[in-house]
Amino acid sequence: MKKTLCALAVGATLFTPALAMAADVKVYGRAHVSLDYLDDGKDYNEVGLSSNSSRLGFKAEQKLENGMTVFGQVEQEINFASGSKNGDDLEFATRDTFVGLKGDFGQVRAGRFDSPFKAARGPVNFFGDQVGDIRNVTRVGNLRFDERNENTIEYKTPKFGGGFNVIGALSLHEDNSPSADDSKKQDNKDKDKAYDLALTYKEGKVDFAAAYEHYEEDADKKERDGFRIAAAYKITPEFNLGALYQYLTHDDDKANPDAQVFGVAADYKVAPKTYVRGQVFHRDVDATDANATLLALGVEHRLDKAVRVYANLATVLNDKESSLTPWKEGRSNNVDGFKGEDALGLSLGFRYDF
Repeated sequence: MKKTLCALAVGATLFTPALAMAADVKVYGRAHVSLDYLDDGKDYNEVGLSSNSSRLGFKAEQKLENGMTVFGQVEQEINFASGSKNGDDLEFATRDTFVGLKGDFGQVRAGRFDSPFKAARGPVNFFGDQVGDIRNVTRVGNLRFDERNENTIEYKTPKFGGGFNVIGALSLHEDNSPSADDSKKQDNKDKDKAYDLALTYKEGKVDFAAAYEHYEEDADKKERDGFRIAAAYKITPEFNLGALYQYLTHDDDKANPDAQVFGVAADYKVAPKTYVRGQVFHRDVDATDANATLLALGVEHRLDKAVRVYANLATVLNDKESSLTPWKEGRSNNVDGFKGEDALGLSLGFRYDF
């Protein structure tokens, strides 16, 4: 794998000038690290360093003679905390990677990228990839959505009605295509598609998204359905208030009881470059003593458009049969929670977008 990556790097170096003549090629990335104090409420209370969905990517876009535009992206996660300890296990293009075409008809793309359902949390994603990330209560166990689905084709309409878009996506299979020769094997999956439909609106003070997602019976976590609606409204230029509701069901509802998540989030600009934010989201499970509540408070200061520092305090209050933490999603510094124990995290973070 090391040789493969070296070859890719050499190839990119040799061909980037030629590509740049034909297309607008951009190299970009994000270095996001944090120093965290994590307390699982029982055995673990330590300080650690975390890399939080840090990445390196390449974007290309080219206007065609017929007025349409072709575009593509390759994105790879980078661990800025520990690098890669097992170099032979490195993969390439682990994040949103796709190619597409856009024009007056809208936009079509194919590849591996965030599902419309996952993207629909955008209006309230104030703690994304940080201690306190909302996914810690929306993305749990086999009732797991918020995915970056593989082998996906997506269509997005042009804007209509002032700021609306409809997005539809089909993930044809989770891994490689099933083989007809292996159709009788138990591990063969021929019904593992995922279907998405979303409606979004973003204009002026309003940011809104609603999405539905369905996974078929042979999907990795089996047949399940999810509905999500999220919205934010800028009450003043400084104060942004948001809310989210999510309802998830599973075909095996005894092992995976229905779950709802609902709550509010707010972001307030207290100074030209300083923001204070907070949120509370409750996970209500159709089972005894399995609920949990996520609370988070944070302050962020932007040293520049590209650089920000922040401090977050977040906790999950668990019922007797719940073991969630506020730090599981999007981060390399991670420990499990314990049933019935409240988990607490304090994080000092630095993020550089380039």
